[in-house]
Amino acid sequence: MSNQTILWGMLLLPWLTLFLMPKEDIKRWMPAALFVIATNTIIIDAGVTLKLWEIRENIYPFSEMISYVYGALPVGAMWILKYTYGRFLLYAAAQIMGSLVLIFLVQPVLHRREIFVWLNQDMFSGMGAFIITAIHLIIVYSYQMWQEDVFVRSK
Repeated sequence: MSNQTILWGMLLLPWLTLFLMPKEDIKRWMPAALFVIATNTIIIDAGVTLKLWEIRENIYPFSEMISYVYGALPVGAMWILKYTYGRFLLYAAAQIMGSLVLIFLVQPVLHRREIFVWLNQDMFSGMGAFIITAIHLIIVYSYQMWQEDVFVRSK
């Protein structure tokens, strides 16, 4: 399988799963998905700037961004929120499991294929990525709580 096939698959296939989610749920969780895109864009770009990693292959029009930031991560966040929102520990467990898969299974494959390459693994190992992910999941959950509060007051 080519790198381009993998990259396009990480972008497009997750969005196709939303045909299985009710329209009301998509509307409810989409703000969190957009927040995940924005915050992960900052995280990835900061890592590139700090020379922690490089994006050596991407898809047009992205230059320094890996496609799962716009596909798998936001859609995965929507599905996890759909089934766990209101039960933070279950949400955290699901997000941690997803993060472990990404950090210790997906990213090493991308590294071997020279798509997403860690430059300084001593300085920023998988555990460092896991810590950032743990902080990020708390921020995303807090954002969704804030969004829920905004929608409740507006009705």
